[in-house]
Amino acid sequence: MRLGVLDVGSNTIHLLVVDAYPGAAPLPAASVKTPLRLSQLLSDDGSLGPEGARKLADTMDEARREAEELGAEELLAFATSAVRDATNAAEVLADVRQTTGVDLQVLPGEDEARLTFLAVRRWFGWSAGRLLALDIGGGSLEVACGQDEDPDVAASLPLGASRLTRDWLPGDPPKRSAVAALRKYAKAQMAALVPRLYELGEPDRVVATSKTFRSLARIAGEAPYSKGPYVRRVLTAADADAIVTRLAKMTATQRAALPGVSADRAGQLLAGAVVAAEAMDLLGVDELDICPWALREGVILRRLDHLPL
Repeated sequence: MRLGVLDVGSNTIHLLVVDAYPGAAPLPAASVKTPLRLSQLLSDDGSLGPEGARKLADTMDEARREAEELGAEELLAFATSAVRDATNAAEVLADVRQTTGVDLQVLPGEDEARLTFLAVRRWFGWSAGRLLALDIGGGSLEVACGQDEDPDVAASLPLGASRLTRDWLPGDPPKRSAVAALRKYAKAQMAALVPRLYELGEPDRVVATSKTFRSLARIAGEAPYSKGPYVRRVLTAADADAIVTRLAKMTATQRAALPGVSADRAGQLLAGAVVAAEAMDLLGVDELDICPWALREGVILRRLDHLPL
């Protein structure tokens, strides 16, 4: 079947259309990204205001039409932390459903971690052993670890790159004291998760997904995305820490000139790099692999699991 997946994230709305078959890897047919930055459209009271709700509905309706034009037989639409955290999420979802006809579902943070882990497991296979997966989004950090397709530990923490930039890193570039404070906060947020992961034992492979990790690996000298998904890309803890120091001295415009960094994400890359470096340090990770599959693929794979053979 031709399947459309609509991912409403904190930074962008991403429509992915794939040709999918049970037992086979989904084959991308089209990918359309629309910058929206929902996390920046939240009001002081935590609600998504009229302007943000209107922009969301308009973008959703346009994505729905595009999916139909591309021949998608089914559209799976889900939202992550920006909508999940909005105090008026139920009202926004009802408005989107009425205006566009799209049934937008909010993914709980733990489900987001589990579906991302499923994608990572399917990509690397059983020979990868016990996996530890990290995913830095705009609003949250997802961490999952386990031996099977469903992780033994799955958690979502409020450590997204866009959220932290807004709350912790004013200025361009921010002050060194602000970066130091963010390091301390990120480590404190992750600390309670460490004993749960240690109880599972040492992971056989540590994997990261998301644009943030891909950008950091590219800055560190790994192959560009244009080389295809089968090229191995890694990020070392030493490189992550060095990149934090480097980015902290740069403006957003200067960061946008780095390889693998887009202008619309350059402003939040430092916060993402801090989370990556602190997570690797706290979890004792010397090196991790970059996985091309993430949450969207996890949603697709879970849907395919329920198709009749």
